[in-house]
Amino acid sequence: MRDILKEIQEKLDEIEQKEHVKILHAVESGSRSWGFASPDSDYDVRFVYVRPMEAYLSIEEPKDVIEWQLDEVLDINGWDIKKALKLFAKGNATLFEWSGSPVVYRTTPEWERIREVSKQYFSEKTAVCHYYGTANSTYMEYLQGERVRYKKYFYALRPLLATEYIERYHEAPPVLFDDLLKLELPETFRNALDELLEIKKRTTEKEENPQMPVIKAFIEEELKKQKEIGDALPNDHNRNLEALNQIFRELLEGSAKKNRPLWQIKHIFDGDFGCEERPAGQEGLMVSVTLENETGEKRYVTVADEWLRARGLDVGSTWPKDD
Repeated sequence: MRDILKEIQEKLDEIEQKEHVKILHAVESGSRSWGFASPDSDYDVRFVYVRPMEAYLSIEEPKDVIEWQLDEVLDINGWDIKKALKLFAKGNATLFEWSGSPVVYRTTPEWERIREVSKQYFSEKTAVCHYYGTANSTYMEYLQGERVRYKKYFYALRPLLATEYIERYHEAPPVLFDDLLKLELPETFRNALDELLEIKKRTTEKEENPQMPVIKAFIEEELKKQKEIGDALPNDHNRNLEALNQIFRELLEGSAKKNRPLWQIKHIFDGDFGCEERPAGQEGLMVSVTLENETGEKRYVTVADEWLRARGLDVGSTWPKDD
């Protein structure tokens, strides 16, 4: 039997190795993260990655998207960290959803810091307009006929409930559909939604069923209301980008340290005293150290003998990266 979760991890490892990147955060972004996947739903894997610092110091911008796989089961692609931080600055709702996805394939301490800082850049107006647009396009394209694909109801309902959440709590909405259902909603709509959810469990992605009038009416009313609210909201973008710039610099500095070559101590010259002890009063003696990296390159440093002893360094030891 195919182990999809193991396969996803293998694909992420493959991306890191072949693209020479570090994946900071990888999640499920589609209906599986929203909590209403169909039996035949694919896996929408999204990730944010960082390249070595040298890639960002070229006059040529590095590729900011990796599109790795797209088939009936796996849809895998990711964004460069610089692109992601720029989108956070714009209040991009999709990126906030990636950050809040309950299905996490891998993450890092660096991403946790990014996630916290990104909250400063959440834009209510941008998010409400995004969710309204998603719901409206779904309604116009898929929910006009007498028979509809029930999954498309959720593609309209979820963004509309997300806008309700934003208007009440003034923060990025939860990704799970069930969490959005904790909002106060009309009883007639809830009853119809319970029926829809039961039917949805037994239907496939492309199966069509009769239109549900109560659900359709709720969507139409919400679309009208959310359009008016979105238009009236003020521009609330945070124009101060220093927090995001600082994170970007820290990531690159961390990448540079990680990718520094390893230097090994090949020789320590501490003076030639023959068979005699080191003269008294020379405990603070400076010594010359020969270092060599994996490419055969040599360098020479002079340090206090006591400094070497305190760190347990001798011939064959790896030289400390931060020194």
